[in-house]
Amino acid sequence: MNDPGWNPRAENGIADVVVIGAGQAGLSAAYHLRRRGLEYAVFDAEEGPGGAWRHRWKSLRMATVNGISDLPGIGKPDVDPAEPSSEFLGRYFAAYEQELGLAVRRPVKVTAVTREDADPAGRLLVSTSGGDWSAKAVINATGTWTRPFWPIYPGQFTFKGRQLHVADYVSAEEFAGQHVIVVGGGISAVGLLDEISQITTTSWFTRREPQWRDARFDAQAGHDAVALVEERVRQGLPPQSVVAVTGLIWTPALRAAAQRGALDRRPMFTSIEPDGVRLADGGLLRADVILWATGFRAELEHLAPLHLRGPGGGIVMDGTQVAAEPRVHLVGYGPSSSTIGANRAGRAAVAAILKLPGIRPRLGTVNLA
Repeated sequence: MNDPGWNPRAENGIADVVVIGAGQAGLSAAYHLRRRGLEYAVFDAEEGPGGAWRHRWKSLRMATVNGISDLPGIGKPDVDPAEPSSEFLGRYFAAYEQELGLAVRRPVKVTAVTREDADPAGRLLVSTSGGDWSAKAVINATGTWTRPFWPIYPGQFTFKGRQLHVADYVSAEEFAGQHVIVVGGGISAVGLLDEISQITTTSWFTRREPQWRDARFDAQAGHDAVALVEERVRQGLPPQSVVAVTGLIWTPALRAAAQRGALDRRPMFTSIEPDGVRLADGGLLRADVILWATGFRAELEHLAPLHLRGPGGGIVMDGTQVAAEPRVHLVGYGPSSSTIGANRAGRAAVAAILKLPGIRPRLGTVNLA
């Protein structure tokens, strides 16, 4: 159902709205743009559909992945709990794009977004690896996967073993017979500790004592957690992950890992040495691998020419809208970094864009149900 005539000015590099990224948040935004009759273009730097899910390790299966929300308009097909999440979600996203005719352009990398002129109601210039585009608004949905965060510790580059980030993780089997240190206090860290500790020996280090949650994580708890993250970005502070607010949730698999001793957390080491890490008590813990499960940062470098960041490194937000530049919306950022939040943010961004000067639906509302 691909409809190349949806945006009659597409070949001239002109659109009402440019969407950057075609993960969950970007596809949600494209759905609502099309439904509301706006001319749009979607650019994705990946080789194929699936967003960051394309790169998740094969052992992350649908039975163990955190809840994945349906994309708007088309629900997920029946789920095989044993199927790798990367395969299932890549297939789901591909079918979604095709059935709705969203015409994602890939692989196209956006290199910069600038203002075409000084008029605050003017257009934005979107420079890409496939040429320049002019848009009245931009919805940024680039996520975080391409910006893994590596902390710096004394002696880090003297380590003779292997260091990798979770973004580079493939499977536990590659560590058989080695002692693996896992650093980080989030969901990825405890999930990988569970997996790797079934193959070999592990040690777990975090900067702060992990906060575990025994109570069921219901809709109200989720709402409260998102509200706290939203308040941070409203103040222009760098967003925290939602898990930093919610805490870690016990699952049967994690309770089993705790029984094995895999979740016996140690305070952060003071330095890294060629053969291991120097512990807080002064001792040396030998290790073969350091796995940094230390999270990601938002991929926003292409927005740098707009000077959106404040002195503390954050961006003051009003919902999905950048307060200082209302033509730019960030979805999948801060409170909308969860799959549920990403869907809502796509809808909210389009609703706000429709209020901008000069934005007029060209084809009327389209029924995509």
